[in-house]
Amino acid sequence: MSAIIFDVLPIFILILIGWVIVRSGLMASNVGEALSEFVFKIAVPLLLFRTIAEADFHGASPFRLWIVYFSGVAITWTAGHIAATRLFNRDERIGVLAGVSSAFANNIFIGLPLVERTVGDEGLVALSILLAVHLPVMMVAGTVLMEHAERKIAGKSDRSMMLVLRQIAVNLVRNPLVIGLAAGMAMHLSGLTMPTTMATVVGQIAGIAGPAALISLGMALERYGVSGNLGIASVTSSLKLLLLPGCVWAASRLLGLSSEWTAAIVLTSSVPTGVNAWLIANRFGVGHSLAASTITVTTALGAITVSLWAYFLGA
Repeated sequence: MSAIIFDVLPIFILILIGWVIVRSGLMASNVGEALSEFVFKIAVPLLLFRTIAEADFHGASPFRLWIVYFSGVAITWTAGHIAATRLFNRDERIGVLAGVSSAFANNIFIGLPLVERTVGDEGLVALSILLAVHLPVMMVAGTVLMEHAERKIAGKSDRSMMLVLRQIAVNLVRNPLVIGLAAGMAMHLSGLTMPTTMATVVGQIAGIAGPAALISLGMALERYGVSGNLGIASVTSSLKLLLLPGCVWAASRLLGLSSEWTAAIVLTSSVPTGVNAWLIANRFGVGHSLAASTITVTTALGAITVSLWAYFLGA
């Protein structure tokens, strides 16, 4: 257990360092925003590109992995929605946001460095396969359900599904993560290899993706904090840290994923809630405090729960 803690703890210490940098006034929060933009637009896309381009898939199909992960997401999202609307008597929009907050893991900023550190290259391959569809699926589901909830409350008919999907598709095509994954897959399928100089540069930038992502996340946490809704945020946090990874682990066993792939997707499902929950709340102007509180609570408790999951998995 002590070895696992020494693997997991640095992840959260780097987040803490970022938070202290802003909290102490050593750097302004907009520096963290710039660092986060570098991570999202350059460092992580290059890490994904390199991982997919050099991956050995051993002929494995991605569909079992996707089914395993998203079955856990569906169960957890539904539980969060029901808890918000039935237990706390909130409206449908808060129900959707509670589902998003319970099921949207921070796979980029925490999942990637965690899996790279604890599982290794084989785990990164599994996570890259998941990331190829994770953002599109989650953003489509969150946007469509939130729009439906808003129009239901307002008594309006739903906007054309084609218009919603087209808008999301345009955003995804421009998304640096999607571009990095697509470029890596193109190189993988072509059988080409990067020239030595290019491989060195890509490797050096990809190597700082994890630490930079964690520090930038810590710097962003100052923006969120715990701002009410502690009752419902405690429920969504528990669902995120315990139910989602539990469901993913059970599905992994049922469908017979390898131990490395199981460890990778269970660990990434166990990490704190991603900032995308807050972005969706901001986009629709509802549930900011719930999303912010869930992000903060899950990040504060994540070092403990992720260590427990790593111990359980023998990672």
